[in-house]
Amino acid sequence: MLGELYANGMGVKRDYAKAAEWYRRAADGGDREGMFALAMLRLAGRGGPVDREEAVKLLASSAKLGNPKAAYNLALLYLDGQTLPQDVRRAAELLRVAADAGNPEAQYALATFYKEGTGVAKDIDKAVRLLQAASLPAMSTPRSNTPSRFQRHRHPKNEAAAVALLRKAARQNSPIAQNRLAWVLVNGQGAAMDKIEA
Repeated sequence: MLGELYANGMGVKRDYAKAAEWYRRAADGGDREGMFALAMLRLAGRGGPVDREEAVKLLASSAKLGNPKAAYNLALLYLDGQTLPQDVRRAAELLRVAADAGNPEAQYALATFYKEGTGVAKDIDKAVRLLQAASLPAMSTPRSNTPSRFQRHRHPKNEAAAVALLRKAARQNSPIAQNRLAWVLVNGQGAAMDKIEA
């Protein structure tokens, strides 16, 4: 918690070096959140030099302890192919761990893997289920690809539900959802045409 206070300048002057010290103490004590936070500082070069090797080790340890954010970020590093060798299968495994723990970003990313057959066998049903899970109310920034991209497959259309998800995501300031909702309103597909709102 002290690391968080220093990292975010809450009640004290922001000091990434002190935050890193406290995160290090937590990480050394086996705390998965401290490991994750220190890894993110190392990746960003805050509170010390950029150290991708240490960041990867910390993310791997945190993910092994069940931290879904660490699994998700480690998956991104496997996808990026710069810090770690690109490995889409390993990325998919890590995304599955994070998605199963309820991480909406991982659910969305894994859904695109299943849609395209990237690192996993192509499975539109799993993709749709993951997108639905990612758009549940608990998610702070719902993804907006659910409505239009997956309607054209073998799943029945539910345009009203799709537009409702777009509206919800647009109200939460998702620029992608705002863009797609504007398209829906301009074209009158799934909702009444309303060029002014669009």
